[in-house]
Amino acid sequence: MGLQLDPMMVLYFALGLVLLYIIGWLLLAPLKFLLKLSLSSVLGAILLVVLNLIGGIFRVTIPLNPLNAVIAGVLGLPGVLLLLLIKLIFH
Repeated sequence: MGLQLDPMMVLYFALGLVLLYIIGWLLLAPLKFLLKLSLSSVLGAILLVVLNLIGGIFRVTIPLNPLNAVIAGVLGLPGVLLLLLIKLIFH
């Protein structure tokens, strides 16, 4: 009553594990990107609000609109600095 392992069954099992790993990775990678983008967007919005609070003293504010929110969210601190620079140069 010995337990016989078929070499093909072991190979199929290993192949199934590899495919499961690849499918899991493909599903998880976009979620990591969205999580990182969401965190960056929140930090960008906070930076815009803080800049508007502090900049209000010096009469330098950046309006909160969808375009500025996307720039600040995607680029983070460099995006907020870019918006400030554009505001100072073209206003």
